[in-house]
Amino acid sequence: MQYFIFCKERILLVAGKIPTQLNSAWLLTAPKSELEFHFGDETCCAIEVSEPLSLSESEDWVDLRATFDVLSLREHQAAGKARELLYWDDQTRFCSHCGTPLEAGILFSKRCPQCGKEHWTVITPAIIVAVHRNDEILLTRSHTMRGNYMGLVAGFVEPGESLEECVRREVREETNLEITNIRYFGSQPWPYPSVQMIGFHADYLSGEIEIQREELVKAGWYSRENLPEIPGKVSLARKLIDDWLSWEK
Repeated sequence: MQYFIFCKERILLVAGKIPTQLNSAWLLTAPKSELEFHFGDETCCAIEVSEPLSLSESEDWVDLRATFDVLSLREHQAAGKARELLYWDDQTRFCSHCGTPLEAGILFSKRCPQCGKEHWTVITPAIIVAVHRNDEILLTRSHTMRGNYMGLVAGFVEPGESLEECVRREVREETNLEITNIRYFGSQPWPYPSVQMIGFHADYLSGEIEIQREELVKAGWYSRENLPEIPGKVSLARKLIDDWLSWEK
């Protein structure tokens, strides 16, 4: 069994790997959350601790995003699933209908012993879009980005809205641009904390860039020859940009 031990957004690695045995020294106090889950045909254990543990030289706390460059893709994805489940477990302790403490249900669910209401894991859909104008791509920088890179327009899907409608709205709101020819690219679980990113390509139709100051720091058109720093390979944004870079001019 693999043990995915978290303290907030950081995961415990032993010699750069997910531990397969549980060291009692890691759990000096009772875990905040502990649950088993399946990833493929393997049983795994997700554990949340409240404080970083005292570690030996071979043990380290690593930001979950950074594990993309350290772990195998399978392990990185399993770690993301573990993080999402721990977050859900922490956020659904009481029934939203009557306030009664919840009990474990089947699979990824909890049940209220008082009113019988079931609570399932919740995934939030969000779009991300690469907008193209001739040989240029629209890149933006939001206030929430951690690094100094430029990314893509993205945003959460609103109730009663299709994915394509969300793509148009987010581009219009953030940059004042109109787009056309929206086409699906791919999707990616994004456990920060529980988002499903849905990626699209789209073509510029009309308008001049006017950024939404509440959301963006800057935005602009960039050619292949003058690209700024872009997101790391862990993200769907990078996959969209790399896909565009592979196109013939």
